[in-house]
Amino acid sequence: MAKIVLIPSLVAAKNIDSLNQSFLDASNDYDNGMVFNAGAYDSATQTYTPAAISDLHNVYMAFSPEDTIITDSMGNEYKIGINDPRNFTNVKGKVFSAYRPQVGDKILISAEGIEGTADDYAVVAAGESKLQYANAAVSGVTYKVLDDSAYISIGGATNIGSQRVAAVLLECVAI
Repeated sequence: MAKIVLIPSLVAAKNIDSLNQSFLDASNDYDNGMVFNAGAYDSATQTYTPAAISDLHNVYMAFSPEDTIITDSMGNEYKIGINDPRNFTNVKGKVFSAYRPQVGDKILISAEGIEGTADDYAVVAAGESKLQYANAAVSGVTYKVLDDSAYISIGGATNIGSQRVAAVLLECVAI
């Protein structure tokens, strides 16, 4: 299964801290670009538990820096950068970041991040962890498809930008 690559080109959460929250799920991995509601808050860890989409308005989208965590034999953890963000996952049991989309946000998401047949909109749907294509806006988080033939350049070990990943440029038009 291909991993989702997300580039938050222009998002309000870059400048408004309250739109960013920390999440922790002991059972599931999350790709950047996956969507969910904020579930229970744990004051001990100061994190929310991701919950399946039931409220189409109170939506968060996973987005953490693409780091690989290496653990040595003594349990020490080290983060190093990676060349290919398709190899990245927010792993279960580790705190990860997510932001709350706002009207006007522009994101570039790999095609793996949207399910269905390409259409004019990408929306959140109850029970789904990925955006869904739709032919009309919904009452809830809705993105307008600006460019469905975009791409994300991915660097290889020796050639920067040597690969292109199919992507879609979206603008949030409703929350």
